[in-house]
Amino acid sequence: MLKDIFNKKKKYATVSKQEERDDVPEGLMIKCPSCRQIFYRKEIEKNLMICPHCDYHHQISSRDRIDYLMGSSFVEWDEDMVSENPLEFPDYLEKLEKDREKTGINEAVVTGKGSINGYETAIAVMDSRFRMGSMGSVVGEKISRAVERAREEQIPFIIFTASGGARMQEGVLSLMQMSKTSVALERFSRSGGLFISYMTHPTTGGVSASFASLGDYNFAEPGALIGFAGRRIIEQTIREKLPDDFQTAEFLFKHGQLDKVVHRLEMKDVLTNILDIHQSTSLEVE
Repeated sequence: MLKDIFNKKKKYATVSKQEERDDVPEGLMIKCPSCRQIFYRKEIEKNLMICPHCDYHHQISSRDRIDYLMGSSFVEWDEDMVSENPLEFPDYLEKLEKDREKTGINEAVVTGKGSINGYETAIAVMDSRFRMGSMGSVVGEKISRAVERAREEQIPFIIFTASGGARMQEGVLSLMQMSKTSVALERFSRSGGLFISYMTHPTTGGVSASFASLGDYNFAEPGALIGFAGRRIIEQTIREKLPDDFQTAEFLFKHGQLDKVVHRLEMKDVLTNILDIHQSTSLEVE
């Protein structure tokens, strides 16, 4: 009897897996897809969405990137421009509205003007959270307008690309933005304007085949996926196995398609140096 008392199993309160999940506020933690480590989201946000363990560059919102580069000097252009549904694609408008609510922006690109360490410049930042950064009519129009205003004001133009390519809900109207933006950049270049393209993960499809690759300087973030067609399609077409690092920023730099792979924490300093060099050159010419 005494043996039964002392050997009696203790009872512990148990918590189900579902209750454990409910106790953790959604979005509090983030898992790095590269090293698989789990961190507090605020910890990574303080580091510009870069993993403190493996240096993996997580996607960053357009607002956060602009705030880091320009702070309160940024003035947004064409903020109220929104996409319509010219092809009457089913549920397209509803999806656009959901993305507006989720991201707090009206389209997949934010454009405007501000100062980077005292150097005034026009900027366009694509946001992959909005329709995967796909290029629709409004995206092309906003970028073209920003380029034109940069030409009129005689200031440099910087674009940060992040896109899955053309927006299928707008069909050929989306594809037309490739030529539209390229023509605007050609006019800008002929007027002596400085254009810096900074490709982030991912930059694919029609965006990579047009304005993303036309910079006087072409940069990219480490590990960014950059390319036109998908890996599987290319392998099936050429019937060859592609290298593991194919279509990464490092692969493109190695083969001369990029000027530099720039770490996100070095981004502001690199841009400042280039803007300083070109301003000094223009003053000497004058």
